[in-house]
This record gives sequence, C-alpha cells and structure tokens, in this order.
Amino acid sequence: MWSDEAAGRFGVTLTPEQCVGFDLYAAELAVWNTHTNLTAITAPDEVRVRHFLDSLSVVNAVPMRPGLRVIDVGTGAGFPGLPLKLAFPDIHMTLVDATGKKIAFLAHMAELLHLKNETLELVHARAEEIGHMAGQRATYDAVLARAVARLPSLLEYLLPLAKVGGVCIAMKGKTAHEEAADSKKALGVLGGKLREIIDIMLPGVEEPHHLVVVEKVKHTPNDYPRKPGTPTSKPLI
Repeated sequence: MWSDEAAGRFGVTLTPEQCVGFDLYAAELAVWNTHTNLTAITAPDEVRVRHFLDSLSVVNAVPMRPGLRVIDVGTGAGFPGLPLKLAFPDIHMTLVDATGKKIAFLAHMAELLHLKNETLELVHARAEEIGHMAGQRATYDAVLARAVARLPSLLEYLLPLAKVGGVCIAMKGKTAHEEAADSKKALGVLGGKLREIIDIMLPGVEEPHHLVVVEKVKHTPNDYPRKPGTPTSKPLI
C-alpha cells in the first residue's frame, strides 16, 4: 500500500480516515480532470506515488509541527500543499493559484474533506501579487512550490513570503543542482541562503526528485517580487 510507503520512506503515518480522504481526493481529481485541466497524471496508482507521496516528501526538509504556517505557491490541483494539510491537519496551509478553475477545485475538495476554514486559506492570485499582500508577505515558516519556474525566477516568488528564519522548498527534477548554481545572484539580492539539496526516491520512479531547501536569512527588499511576468522574463542571474 502507498500509505506503507509514506510511513517507511518519510515517517508519515496515516490513519484509516486519512487514507479514505486521499482515496476521495484521487477520485475527484479524475472526475474534475475530464472537464478541467488539472493534471496529466490520472491513473490511481500514479496519482498516489507521483502526487501524494511526492507531496509528503516535503517532511524530509521541514517537520510539519502543529501551528506551522505553510504556503504552496502555484499549487495547481493542490500539490504539495493539500496532501500535507490532509496528513497534518494541525498546520496552517495557504494554497495559491492564478487559475480560478483550480481554486474552485480546491474549494470543492476542502469542503468534501471537511478541512477547517480557519487553518486552510485559498488565494486566487499571481505569485507576484501575493508577495506584496498585507498578512502574506514575510509571514510563513515554510514556502513551497512544485513545477512553477526555474529556481532563479522561483525564488523571487517564494522568498518575499517567508519570514526571516523560515525556509523555501522548491521541488525539482534532474536540473536541481544546475538551477541552484544559477541562483547565486537571486539568493544574494532576495535574502536567501542555499541550505541543502535533498534527494528523494519514489517507488517505481526512475527520474530523480530533489528538494532544494533555501533559508531566509535577511529581509527581502520591498521592490521584490517585481511586476507580473518580470521574474521569468528578466530573472536575477
């Protein structure tokens, strides 16, 4: 069972009720994907490994202690943030996406899974916008992103949201080390420091997975993130 893999690989023990919740999540993802472009991965076994297990691997970089403030930028169908919230209901999770249909799916799932409104926040906004919002900027213990942008650009989205002493975790594939090497300028400008790159092994998956962990060591200048589109068109490299 994939839940045994979660326990064995990442130390995440799921209750029977949580496993039912994940099954419901996978089923609804397949249904919604017939009319809304949420994911290219829909086979149940692949969803459990490439979406659920992959999301839970974040615990290798930061323990999900009660009260931890976490934000998932560009969450799409909820990965990695919603599986983490389902597995660790006592964290505070904010899910951010610029596509209204994806936010609608997440709102549907939050209601279906009976997740508490006071500890789950959904924000329909671009990453460049939420980085300047009061109550969002510099308030998070952990800032997450998967498959959003190359790291020099991605850091401009993530670091403004982290509080000093917090961490940003970028979930990356085979280019993780190359992207980290290209991010020296971005780290210096935005107040980050590369802490480590953690290798992740998923069952039956050959391609490499990595968690690039960046610590927020100083305040991010107020000019960042720049206006929408600029971080990707003119990355800090």
